[in-house]
Amino acid sequence: SRLKEWDYSNPWYYYVTIKTKNHIHHFGKVENEKMILNDLGMVVETEWLKTKSLRTNVELDYFVVMSNHFHGIIILNPTKSLSNVETRRGESLQNDSFTQFGQPIRNSLSAIINQFKGSVKRWANKNNYSNFSWQPRFYDRIIRNEKELYNIRKYIEQNPLNWDLEKERHENIFHLA
Repeated sequence: SRLKEWDYSNPWYYYVTIKTKNHIHHFGKVENEKMILNDLGMVVETEWLKTKSLRTNVELDYFVVMSNHFHGIIILNPTKSLSNVETRRGESLQNDSFTQFGQPIRNSLSAIINQFKGSVKRWANKNNYSNFSWQPRFYDRIIRNEKELYNIRKYIEQNPLNWDLEKERHENIFHLA
């Protein structure tokens, strides 16, 4: 649930996890504890990096594209059109930050993730990856302090190293060390 004392218009760091539908390995494979991206995996990386250039209120921190999911730290800074970024700890429905007319609030976390996922899906449809789909939801976590940021960065960085241990344990995709 939302934190009542939290001002969601403040600049802040969010840890985001996005999974492929049915945990299908669409983005490449891990070999020798390193993630080897295929073409679609490279598009995921490219589109994530474009997120920063498309939006003045976004900064990107550590991220990793894995075979069947994506982890990233995104920093939202306030803009004149952004107030009360709607998000919550845990599972976020894509309609979290929607206006009464069903459109995402511009520059909100939900809008940014929705646009990122859509751009990857459009590329996939045009380039013989039409069987690719994202899960309809994404997960986010408010990063509350430096220790938590450090642990999440470490987890993201070590994700390929730990892949052989965790790849079949889907609940571990969201576990923080």
